Amino acid sequence: MKTILRPRTAAAALLLALASSTAMAATSDAQQEANRKAVLAFYEKGLNQKDADAALAYVGNRYVQHNPGAADGPEGFRKFIGFLREKFPNSHSEIKRSFVDGDYVILHVHAVREPGTRGNAIVDIFKLEDGKIVEHWDVVQPVPENPANSNTMF
Repeated sequence: MKTILRPRTAAAALLLALASSTAMAATSDAQQEANRKAVLAFYEKGLNQKDADAALAYVGNRYVQHNPGAADGPEGFRKFIGFLREKFPNSHSEIKRSFVDGDYVILHVHAVREPGTRGNAIVDIFKLEDGKIVEHWDVVQPVPENPANSNTMF
């Protein structure tokens, strides 16, 4: 049996499809903004306030660490925050910009472990599932004393 849409039915179907698409985009935008807020809160609680437990509230049932110098899981994160608290209690990370692409949140960060030093330029990439952080990658580059150009890294 072949279905034939009449012009009025076709227009209604098209409007329904457009409304559905718009609703899905709004939900997607809302989820992306929720992902951004979760990562920003995780970063502030963990890296700046050095409160691993508060930060881990934003982590899912797994935390895969792609930095080869850091251990997986909540205990690896706790160990890193303990290291910061002990060795660099005055460290601070300033998020210069953030980007969201679906379940990924990317941060461009100026991290200074010792006040008065140049610090590092960092790009952190987080993957989220159901609004919780489940994976992390980073790229770290020292801010040079004598750059080859007059552009800033931020």
